[in-house]
Amino acid sequence: MLDEILTRSEDVGTAFPAEARRIHYREAPGRMIRGQASPEEHEELVEEGIPVFSIPIPPAKGWN
Repeated sequence: MLDEILTRSEDVGTAFPAEARRIHYREAPGRMIRGQASPEEHEELVEEGIPVFSIPIPPAKGWN
């Protein structure tokens, strides 16, 4: 499942909360994204009705 997420999504890094909002409000093209958000940012997105979920992804150097 992790391989599928990593290969089919765009890493937007710390811009994740802003980009998730832009996609949700159709200000940016719809696509799968991944990145970082603080627990507070995650909660704000959920409260806005933006479908997000957390998956812990290990550092790339640990991948086989």
